[in-house]
Amino acid sequence: MSMTVTSSDHTRGHDNAQITLIEYADFECPYCARAHQSLTSLLPKYGKDVRLVYRHMPLTDMHPDAQPAAEASEAAAAEGKFWEMHDALFEGQDDLSDEAIVAMASRIGFDVDKLQDALESGTYAQRVESDAATGRKAGAHRTPTFFINGVQFDGDSDEASLDQALSAALKG
Repeated sequence: MSMTVTSSDHTRGHDNAQITLIEYADFECPYCARAHQSLTSLLPKYGKDVRLVYRHMPLTDMHPDAQPAAEASEAAAAEGKFWEMHDALFEGQDDLSDEAIVAMASRIGFDVDKLQDALESGTYAQRVESDAATGRKAGAHRTPTFFINGVQFDGDSDEASLDQALSAALKG
């Protein structure tokens, strides 16, 4: 089932956290960028109690640069730099052109030639689609979509809404 976290997932936090927060997101989505800012602020507050799982769901009809950005993050993941690229993509969301993505990769110390080869060959396209397919099967049809311990969260991606939802989940 799609809510099962595997070793191929991108996770931040402790594997045995009380709360697993699965996020289906799109690097070009402004609401996902807001969620990124919210979670960057909130995750330290919750410490070992919350584990974040990031999964791709590029909405290519609205966001043409979301697919290459997602593939770039997977290329970086192959080199152990997923979260660095993830953060760079959200922080540089206003320009996700191929040139900008290559510049981000260079800044985080990722081999630009490997990145360009991966993007040109579509090496990670299937991985990105697989994430999106599991999200759609679970009921995610917009970004960001969150699942808190397997239950879809229908609230907003702002810090206060996420904080309230995580706090409530901790209290059981």
